[in-house]
Amino acid sequence: MPKTTLNFVLSKALSLSDIERKLCMADQLQERLLHLPRPLVFTNGVFDVVHRGHVMYLEQARALGGSLIVALNTDASARRLGKGPDRPLNHELDRACVMAALSSTSLVTWFDEDTPVQLMLGVRPDIYVKGGDYDMAQLAETRWVESWGGHAVALPFVSGYSTTALVRKIRDNAH
Repeated sequence: MPKTTLNFVLSKALSLSDIERKLCMADQLQERLLHLPRPLVFTNGVFDVVHRGHVMYLEQARALGGSLIVALNTDASARRLGKGPDRPLNHELDRACVMAALSSTSLVTWFDEDTPVQLMLGVRPDIYVKGGDYDMAQLAETRWVESWGGHAVALPFVSGYSTTALVRKIRDNAH
């Protein structure tokens, strides 16, 4: 392969533009939402170590609408969830880049609160999605999305996949 072709291929392969294009800070959110196909599907989580369960879930969520918005807990917000003192393992920007690299995601943003309610109020998604391990009736997010005519959906939980279990397995095998 000629050197100029190799340089072009490498520059395209190393380009983060596709990933960067999906990352969205809160102050850009309203403008970016205007350009996304509807219906808007919204989900949230830590997504610390992405595994098959996450990927299947995100693919199913994306299939429900025109665009999938993933809201990540910031590192501080994730720590307050009580998953352990060293969690999340991956920094919020690293987790966001992994989420943005998935073809199922349209936009990736962050929230620092304990729940994504404030962020959702600005997004006003048509569909709010969580995994089947959540009781949708108990979530404030469900009440909000239904208040503007949207729907809340619990997708089937893909059993056997858990970041917490994966971290435990790695630690057990290290000893």
